[in-house]
Formats: sequence, structure tokens, C-alpha cells
Amino acid sequence: MTLGIGLIGVGKHGSRYAQHIVSDLSTARLVAIARRNREVARRQAEELGCRAYGDYRELVTDPNVDAVIVVVPPTLHPEIVEAAAAARRAILLEKPAAAHVTDGRRILVATRRAGVPIMVAQTLRYNEVVKAICAMRDRIGAIHSLRISQRFEPSRPAWIDDPRIAGGGITLHTGVHSFDLVRLLSGLEAERASCEMTSVQTSATEDNFSAVIRLANGVALATVSGSRATASRSGPIELAGERGQIMGDHVFRTAQLVHGNTITPIEVAPALPTVREVLHDFVDAVRHGRPMPIPIEEGLRAVAIAEACYRAAHSGRAETVAAID
Repeated sequence: MTLGIGLIGVGKHGSRYAQHIVSDLSTARLVAIARRNREVARRQAEELGCRAYGDYRELVTDPNVDAVIVVVPPTLHPEIVEAAAAARRAILLEKPAAAHVTDGRRILVATRRAGVPIMVAQTLRYNEVVKAICAMRDRIGAIHSLRISQRFEPSRPAWIDDPRIAGGGITLHTGVHSFDLVRLLSGLEAERASCEMTSVQTSATEDNFSAVIRLANGVALATVSGSRATASRSGPIELAGERGQIMGDHVFRTAQLVHGNTITPIEVAPALPTVREVLHDFVDAVRHGRPMPIPIEEGLRAVAIAEACYRAAHSGRAETVAAID
């Protein structure tokens, strides 16, 4: 069975999804796209060989659409997911899964009630350095300290600095990658968070943050930071365990195992497009009726950490991370 895909949101990032579906997936085909500017959608659809819609509600009810991919600002996710769930379509949702935990619970209710599968595109999990670190994690024993940072150039889309559309700044949009890795690499849930935020080049949202997260075993701590205000890129990941350390950088594609004073390089596989790999896993799971590789709850737990960071930055004290059940 070839899976019919409907893509909602065909901007810069959504176009990556479209090209991978058209060029790299033999088990899926792009049936339709939707964006608010119907004329732009029509031109893109001609190039991609699919139908165009100006309203996502028309797309999700297209009888040839089996699954929906949503690549729009997170404030729009609840209403789109509710429509797709009502139409009984499988859903792939770009991160952040929601702008707020309350929105995330709307998404949970809609998809659970309809019984439709939904996956979150936490694409950093598919990075080769992250996968290499995951494979070596047990070599250093129980992890008690993590440091994860992402630093990038300023964001270009104007909406990213509009909290009414974006829902938040770098803590939400980039931070959820790091918060997700904290959980993935430690195997622990976040208990509470402290955080400071500043604006370097943005005006309405933060583009610089640092957080300290206490994990649920009462011992492990994670420090997470991010900046989108530098003419450079880096992505350091450091884990400290009872038997050693792992250090890496997902941007520079390096990873090392540390025992005592000895540093041993960890082999990192060749780079692959992470969006393509997410699509492969999503399509495969839908076609074969398998559990979603990254369930919606996983993405929402990262959102819950981000939301605790916003509350902590406002209150000036550590705040509890909401549970996602």
C-alpha cells in the first residue's frame, strides 16, 4: 500500500518535507498540500504534482489522504490536529508539539478519542552524533549530570518573534530539542526547572536562555542553554556517569568516550537528512500498524519542561514540570 500524504504548511521547512516525500519515499506519495495563500499553494502543487488547498479542513477530508503532516507554528496545532483526528487521519506533527501544556492536552484528547496514531518530529533524535551517544550511554553507568547547548544564527521568519503565533521564543522552539534529549539520554523525567532568559536581537520573545533541570531520581541535574544570536553554530552534548563521561557535538559531528584521563573517539556514521529519516519511520509505522517511534506524549513532555522554564524565568524560583499522562 502506498500511503497518501497531505502536507499542511509548505514554507521553508515544510518544503523540505515535500521534496523528501516526492523524491525519497517509494511507499508514500504527496497527494495534496495546504497553505493559506491559495495561489502560492497552486503554484507549488503544480511543481510537486499534487492538489492544492487553501484550507486545511478540505485537505484532511480528501479521500485520497491517508496521513497528514503538519508543519506550521505550534499555536495552530490543536485545531488542525482535532480536524485531522476527526477525519481519522494518521498525523506527523512538527516540533514543538504544542505551544502550551493545555494545548497539548487538547491534542491528546482528540487523538486518543479518535484512536489515530500521532508522531512528533523530534528530528535531533535522528542526528548521527546523538545516535552514537545513545549507543554508548551504558558504558558510563548511571548518568548524574548532563550539559546540552545549541547555538545558532538569528532566526529569519518574522513570526518567530511574535508570541501570538510562535507561542514563545528559543526556549520553546529550539529548547524542546534539548529537553527531549535530556529525557532520552538520562532515562529520567524532569521534576523541576530554574531558568533565566534574555533578548539579544529579538524584541517580543527571548533568543537566549539557560536552565537548570532537576531530574526525578533526586540526584541527576541537567543544564540546558540556547542562543539564536551568534554568527556561528555549535551543539555540545556532555554526559557524566559513575564510570566515565561522553562528550560530543551534534553540529561538528564529534563524539568521545572519557575514562580517567583517556579520551577515545566514538565512531559517528555518515550524515543523513533527519527529516527524511523521520518520514521513513512515520510512513513505515502507519503502513504496518506499528506504534509511533516518537509518540505525542514524548513531544509534550519536552513542552512541559519549556513551560516550567518560562514560569521559572518569570517567578525567579524553581518551578515544577507538569506531568503528561
